[in-house]
Amino acid sequence: MPKMKTHRGAAKRFKKTGSGKLKRSHAYTSHLFGNKSQKQKRKLRKATVVSKGDFKRIRHLLDNLK
Repeated sequence: MPKMKTHRGAAKRFKKTGSGKLKRSHAYTSHLFGNKSQKQKRKLRKATVVSKGDFKRIRHLLDNLK
């Protein structure tokens, strides 16, 4: 049987942390900033951890990721 491949689209969007959690960036950060408050824009800059339910789905796409 051939090797399992990492899902390359997911690999570009998620990074594993040292404790094994998955980091992701926020949506709504590409345009239309005039409508968003400074506080909202500042919070969107920071990465966050993937939620528990999504982690279960995404982990299968990234099985071979270091």
